[in-house]
Amino acid sequence: MYAIVKTGGKQYKVAVGDVILIEKIDKPVGEKVELDQVLMVYGENGIQVGQPVIANAKVVGEIMDQVRGEKIRGFVYKRRKKYRKAWGHRQDYTQFKVQEIKAN
Repeated sequence: MYAIVKTGGKQYKVAVGDVILIEKIDKPVGEKVELDQVLMVYGENGIQVGQPVIANAKVVGEIMDQVRGEKIRGFVYKRRKKYRKAWGHRQDYTQFKVQEIKAN
């Protein structure tokens, strides 16, 4: 059984036992979280597709860790003007372990 769930503006294909990196959820490590924007579920009953989400469907999991992604470097300059600016960015992620997929 697997599901397609939407969180943080992105869609993820998840199955029970998967560990995924999602956009940061501001909750402590070890807490249970329910993701309720389930777009599709494939299981014993066949395929259920939402319009756009499936009512009463949830993906339940646990927050394993709060991590940061790799550093992204950027550089801006204007030629012949002696203007240069360098910047960096590290995205915050939540490591999420899927424990259960609930569907109708």
